[in-house]
Amino acid sequence: MKTFFLFGLLWALLGNPFVALLVLLIVLYLLERRFIGLTPSLVRPFRRRSAAAKLKRQLAVNPHDVSAKSELAHLHIEAKKFREAREVLLGIERQMEHSAEYWSDLGLAELGLGQIEQGEKAMLKALDISPRVKYGLPYLRLAEAYADRDAEKALDYLRQFQEIHSSSCEAYFRLGSVYARLGREEQARQANRECLDIYRTLPKYMKRRERKWALRSWLRNRQGAI
Repeated sequence: MKTFFLFGLLWALLGNPFVALLVLLIVLYLLERRFIGLTPSLVRPFRRRSAAAKLKRQLAVNPHDVSAKSELAHLHIEAKKFREAREVLLGIERQMEHSAEYWSDLGLAELGLGQIEQGEKAMLKALDISPRVKYGLPYLRLAEAYADRDAEKALDYLRQFQEIHSSSCEAYFRLGSVYARLGREEQARQANRECLDIYRTLPKYMKRRERKWALRSWLRNRQGAI
């Protein structure tokens, strides 16, 4: 009702229903991005490309900047440019061989390219260095990779993830997703409930970042209850 009232107000102010609708949609999108975050960011791809271009210019001046290469690989993975990410990461293996983050990123790149065994090897190396790297997300990525190939292996990775008591809402949302793919509906619902429980305990400054995962878990459980 409030939305219709706002639309009518904008129509009266702007004198054109199409312009009023466009402004309303922009306002609703900005509010959703500010307070929830389910919709994709329209500016993030441009920022990512700009940041990647800046890093490449930086590397042209200083090709041995390991930190810049690592950050560039992160951006490539986020953009699903897994081949480019792997090329960058392989070039800094010697300097980063003791970094759990490095091996986790390389594992993500390999898995993204469909190289399951190589991805698993890199992920396990990351977990060997630090079992809690990225809140245990490598366990979930491996479970996702094996969900349709080896159910027992996927379940084993899920059990290992649960042993580390992650405080990441995203991690528990992904946990529910893998359980659902394996046909374990009750465990999937429990993972979604745990996601919501974790969200309630988070401090305010963390809730903004985790809110979309909590909302997606809530929606998933609601759909399952209908």
